[in-house]
Amino acid sequence: MKKMIIFLCLFTLNACSKSGGEDEPEIVQEPKPDSEVRNTAPTTPTTIFPTNGLLCTDNPLEFKWDPSTDKEGDAISYEIELAEDRAFNSIIEKTTVSETTVTFTLEKGVQLNWRIRAKDDNGEYSNYSSSWNFYTEGEGIANYLPFTPTLIHPKSFSKVEENNVLLEWSSSDVDGDLLYYDIYFGETTPPALIEENSVPSTHEVSVTPGKTYYWKIVVKDNNGGESIGDIWIFKS
Repeated sequence: MKKMIIFLCLFTLNACSKSGGEDEPEIVQEPKPDSEVRNTAPTTPTTIFPTNGLLCTDNPLEFKWDPSTDKEGDAISYEIELAEDRAFNSIIEKTTVSETTVTFTLEKGVQLNWRIRAKDDNGEYSNYSSSWNFYTEGEGIANYLPFTPTLIHPKSFSKVEENNVLLEWSSSDVDGDLLYYDIYFGETTPPALIEENSVPSTHEVSVTPGKTYYWKIVVKDNNGGESIGDIWIFKS
């Protein structure tokens, strides 16, 4: 009986010990293949010329911007867009170049907007640069229209907490004309005219919580020129 108990204890010890008395082999983590390493987008290029609000006398016109950088050292190209509207729905030129300049021959006497973004050779895009607008000089044009109003506050589709909201926008005129603003505002679209020929580029309105408001600005110069802005939206 004693021999049987000793035998069972030895069997149990052997069954619980590691084979050969050696440690378990260490698991080595294999490095991820290059294809699994996340690629980052290039930095956003900075526009240089033509500057915002410029009357461009050169045609063809050379566009310039500062180069982008890429964390992985990838080759970079640049996608430039020219459009008739600030939303870039009516694009008239779109091209991709590897340099930091490009030249376009443009229609004379028109207002245009331009922006640019960078792309690396792995297909990652940067954000767009700031959108700048400019005029091309036209033959026989005595007066240039004011630039389309630009939204400052409140941001489109934002939510405001105040009961009184300061509407703010900006515009300019290459002729240096005095500008006047017609202000449209309300809960319906298109909004109704609430003030005409205002000189300041701000206007305070009262709002009700839980409502959606629409507004736009029409800018006029003292020579009969007029530019109609987009309809902007915010919630209270």
